[in-house]
Amino acid sequence: MLDRQEREISYLRLSVTDLCNCRCTYCMPENGVPKLAHSDILSFEEMEAIVRAAASLGIRKLRITGGEPLVRRGIVDLVRMLAAVPGINEVTMTTNATLLAALAVDLKAAGLSRVNVSLDTLDPARYQAITRRGHLEDALAGLRAAHRAGLDPIKVNCVLMGGVNVDEVTRIAGLARNGADGPLGVSSVRFIELMPMGECACWPRQRFVPADVVLDALPGLEPVRGDGVTQLFRMPGWRGTVGLIRPLSHRFCSECNRIRITSDGRLKPCLHSSTEIPLRGLEGPELVEAIRRGIYGKPAQHHMDRTHASESLRAMNEIGG
Repeated sequence: MLDRQEREISYLRLSVTDLCNCRCTYCMPENGVPKLAHSDILSFEEMEAIVRAAASLGIRKLRITGGEPLVRRGIVDLVRMLAAVPGINEVTMTTNATLLAALAVDLKAAGLSRVNVSLDTLDPARYQAITRRGHLEDALAGLRAAHRAGLDPIKVNCVLMGGVNVDEVTRIAGLARNGADGPLGVSSVRFIELMPMGECACWPRQRFVPADVVLDALPGLEPVRGDGVTQLFRMPGWRGTVGLIRPLSHRFCSECNRIRITSDGRLKPCLHSSTEIPLRGLEGPELVEAIRRGIYGKPAQHHMDRTHASESLRAMNEIGG
């Protein structure tokens, strides 16, 4: 389906929980978030109905997000249900990978195509400081298990934070040096500009560095084809790619093809808009029409930049990464 800007909207990001086993400083409060009642979270059957309705409008790619989706009980069964929805050609997941080692094989068998792994540092002590409770080796074990299970291509997402991890750009990008043939199977490392929303909305401005710091650190990068919202580059001789995602500079709004649904059943046409369309309780044509309205009403662009915070009324963990 086309929105008002004539963008073809074919990608749905579905949050299955707002909970997480980590407490990343830019995403969640140190003590976590108030736990929603079980009845406030979409059931598996509600999620399947929403995905079916979205698929009838042209959604073909589904990404399962959180919070951390692997903390949702029965996640393998949910993947199996959603992968079987007619019209859905690809089911992927964004995860911190710390729980992935034990689940990778089962998720692949259930129909999960591949994973994006959030990884902001390769320093064990810094990893614990950023996540507040995670362990780097668990994430690396998850990456290795995903590669062995065939959840390829594997992409790593790294949020750029001035004064925190910019000094690691070269090392983290190096995960893509050997691409799928490397020990972790990382085909692409994407560096994402930190977004002023939720926990980090009032952080010092120096934390919000432009993605150009990656080009400065790796001056040999050569541009290759784009990948949706990502600008892709490759170092000569590398098999994998390095991507830049620039939400603060609006460089990809015209290419955005996605909508999001929160774990409590609200459709967000744009991550940084305050607009939310409730879907719970809707069935059949009413559900399809609500999703259609959300797609058609997707704004041309967001209004966030380095001096204006996101207009979203929720933090990232409540929306879905």
